Amino acid sequence: MATLLDVRDLKKYFKNKAGMLHAVDGVSFKLDEGQTLGVVGESGCGKTTLGRTILHLIEPTDGEMYFEGEDISAPNKSELRRLREKMQIIFQDPFSSLNPRISLSDAIMEPLILRGGMTRADMREETRKLMDTVGIAARFENAYPHELDGGRRQRIGIARALVLNPKFIVCDEPVSALDVSIQAQIINLLLDLQEERGLAYMFVTHDLSVVKYISNDIMVMYLGQLVEKAPADELFSNTCHPYSKALLSAVPVPSLNNKTERILLKGELSSPVNPKPGCRFMPRCIYASEECEEPQVLEECSPGHFVACCKYKETA
Repeated sequence: MATLLDVRDLKKYFKNKAGMLHAVDGVSFKLDEGQTLGVVGESGCGKTTLGRTILHLIEPTDGEMYFEGEDISAPNKSELRRLREKMQIIFQDPFSSLNPRISLSDAIMEPLILRGGMTRADMREETRKLMDTVGIAARFENAYPHELDGGRRQRIGIARALVLNPKFIVCDEPVSALDVSIQAQIINLLLDLQEERGLAYMFVTHDLSVVKYISNDIMVMYLGQLVEKAPADELFSNTCHPYSKALLSAVPVPSLNNKTERILLKGELSSPVNPKPGCRFMPRCIYASEECEEPQVLEECSPGHFVACCKYKETA
């Protein structure tokens, strides 16, 4: 399977009064065509910033990115315009991401207008096909965002992301604002579209039950850094990093007999502003020692399973 996206040592820092905030700090990964990479972690760990940096919605501080073998680390204006057709995003809030002053069909058609090369009639026909594909009835063609519920609005957001026929989509917590029953519908829609169109997803979420269902591989981030990466089933069955273990212990188990023991993290969060070179999870880790004051690097603990922890063997 060919590699679609190759990210190498990507960094995104923000300057504030206290110094440099390391939102994304040295993240590297590869994503193959037609696969889904789940990205999980607490709020503020850099998940969304990572996705937006890859798409150049915000520019990276350092690092390299390759898409279909082409260097996209610093594209010029024309290169970025072409890249927009191949890489898209589904936003978390389906209401604020839609213009309240234009109809749903016009919202979907807008990227086609910007790209050009199609007649108005052809754009209308393509818009109707996409609305049918994502499950929006034709009667809503001239409706406005405030007239729909959250699930239908998110389907419009998905249609907008699909209209230029991309190969890679960042799904930025696309179901977190929806009811549970609607979440399942949207997740299944994304899976169907992936199978039909060969799409690759980077699925950003804090819901570990959802990410296990949809992902091929899962990355766990903590304060801007990648701490563990593995195939979905492997991560859940053989968790190595102490932070990942704490996250997974919070997943509800639908059983009265097989209750998991919740791992409660104590201690204070390390500051992401001018962080020290050692493990950022160290102040909250019960296994921490002097070794953890050194920079932690990803180590392959089993085939395809990587962890950035010098103590992972002691946590088994």
